[in-house]
Amino acid sequence: MTTVAPPKPTAAELEMLRLLFALGPATAKQVHAAALETRPDMNYATVLRLLQVMHTKGLLTRDESQRAHVYAPAQEQDSIQTNLLKDLIQKAFSGSGKALVLAALRGGHVSKKERAEIQALLDQEK
Repeated sequence: MTTVAPPKPTAAELEMLRLLFALGPATAKQVHAAALETRPDMNYATVLRLLQVMHTKGLLTRDESQRAHVYAPAQEQDSIQTNLLKDLIQKAFSGSGKALVLAALRGGHVSKKERAEIQALLDQEK
């Protein structure tokens, strides 16, 4: 039996997932409060609607045992990131992980500290 992966999240859904990964399971009110820190224009109704849509799509779980529903990601952060990365590598880099890494290193997207961490990981693999 094969399991169907949830659909890929939109940019707005990724933002909600990012907040939930930082907060842990949370109510729409808590997610909205966290969203206001970086997006002061975000209104509560938008957050609630996004969370409800994400639950319907299978991106979130929802605990309905209390009056205020509690939302949580349906998958671990690493799993979501891995799936998105696989898709990006296929679409943008013709399936080459090497091309992705080189683009990140050449494009200035990796700090000196991150480069040192990457080098340590590569040295560890030897």
